Amino acid sequence: MGLPWPLPKLNFTISVEGVVWCKSCRYCGYVKSKNTSPLPNAAALLRCQRGKWALSVWNTTDAQGYFLIQTWRQAAPFTSKDCKVYVPRSPARRCGVIVKPAWKKGSRLKFRKFVTLSDGLQARYSASTFMFAPQNPTKR
Repeated sequence: MGLPWPLPKLNFTISVEGVVWCKSCRYCGYVKSKNTSPLPNAAALLRCQRGKWALSVWNTTDAQGYFLIQTWRQAAPFTSKDCKVYVPRSPARRCGVIVKPAWKKGSRLKFRKFVTLSDGLQARYSASTFMFAPQNPTKR
């Protein structure tokens, strides 16, 4: 009886999904129960850094405020603790104050599942909800 076969080196890309909302705004797609509207065309940034290694990938939200950022290169040097998602500004002038999470703090990643792609594995994460609000809540 010999030793077990060594595990193959695991390389994978990562992706992160999330949603960007405007609190108290009645834009297209308004959700009455949450008093929020999705923010389309918001730029979301996935930023990973560990030692000399760094990775930055951008994408924008769709009409429902949903974004999916996918890395184009191997992300094995990074753990979820090395990465955060940021939405630096709102695309809507009337809804420009970030409520959560704080811009400089960003959002930590939460692992959801592995997704099998044609060229390998992808670790799918989610970010917390991003919320903006009007400077003056009476002007929606």
